[in-house]
Amino acid sequence: MKVSVVVPAYNEEKLLPGTLASIRAAMAALGVDAELIVCDNNSTDRTAQIAREAGAIVVFEPINQISRARNAGAARASGDWLIFIDADSHPSPELFADVKEQIAGGRCVAGGSTVVFDDAAAAPRFAVGAWNLLSRATRWAAGSFIFCETAAFRALGGFSTELYAGEEIDLFRRLKRLARRERRTIVILHRHPLVTSARKTKLYRWREHLAVLGKIVSTGGRSLRRRDSCFPWYDGRRE
Repeated sequence: MKVSVVVPAYNEEKLLPGTLASIRAAMAALGVDAELIVCDNNSTDRTAQIAREAGAIVVFEPINQISRARNAGAARASGDWLIFIDADSHPSPELFADVKEQIAGGRCVAGGSTVVFDDAAAAPRFAVGAWNLLSRATRWAAGSFIFCETAAFRALGGFSTELYAGEEIDLFRRLKRLARRERRTIVILHRHPLVTSARKTKLYRWREHLAVLGKIVSTGGRSLRRRDSCFPWYDGRRE
């Protein structure tokens, strides 16, 4: 068995080195052949150079869209399983060991992990806690950490390129239908949560987050098909 770890990255020269170091350390816990792939999503900084220096396979996606970046990385992957990790996140060896356990069990087709912020105020911590409860109840994985059998991912056509956000929920809705047909499972791991950056909670005011959420609700999700309506993911703020 082989595992491919895919990291979509857009102008991530500051956080990418730490992320890749964490991934390399965690990959050892898999105990199988593994490759690390970084998709440079049309970055204008040293993202691609940093990834190459870290020994990652680098692919390029010219259209700045999270779905396309993940799909481009997956298209290059040669593993039997895919693990998608955001460029501002830090998986632990224990989390990867939990993934290995699920894969070895033979019944799991895909999964994710609960998440915790690396440094956040009380309100963001409460919000992410609420998301974790929803994630476990619905078996929707956070986009920052997803693992999936490659054959299933490709059979479903990967992430929808019609969506600029929420593409992970769309994928897991389809994965859940596949899992029911094949009598397999989807799991949200929770013993060793993924540590992810809290930067969006600091870069954007709460009224901006609420405005995005309100538009998603009021349009029945149609705003997720417009880049300008998903600006926290695409306006390039990094400081």
